[in-house]
Amino acid sequence: MKERILNYMKQIDDMLENPPEGIDYENEIKKHLVQIGFFMHERLIHLIVTVLFAVMTLAAIFFAVAAPSIGLLLLIVALMCLLVPYIMHYYLLENGVQKMYKQYDEMLRRKEGRQ
Repeated sequence: MKERILNYMKQIDDMLENPPEGIDYENEIKKHLVQIGFFMHERLIHLIVTVLFAVMTLAAIFFAVAAPSIGLLLLIVALMCLLVPYIMHYYLLENGVQKMYKQYDEMLRRKEGRQ
C-alpha cells in the first residue's frame, strides 16, 4: 500500500507540473476522487487497527505493573513491535490523503480556469 499511494501521488504531481495537451480535468477529478475514497477507507481500517493495538499495549503495561511476569513483558514487546509500524503506516496514509486533498483543490482550480 505504501508504494501504491506514493506512486499515485507522484503521478498526479507529475500531471499537475506538466499537464498533457487537452487534459480533461473533469475526468481526472472523478478518477482522483475514487482513489481518495480507496485511501480514506484504508486509512479508517488502519486507524481502527492502530487504536486497538495501542489499547492492548496499554492494557498489557497496566497488567505488568500490577502483576509483573515474563509473559506479559514478552507480550508488551510483541505488541510494540507491531504498534510502531502501524503508527508509521497510518502516518503515511493520513498525510497522503491530506496531500491528495490539495491535489484535488489544484485540479478544481485549473478546471475552473483560475490558474
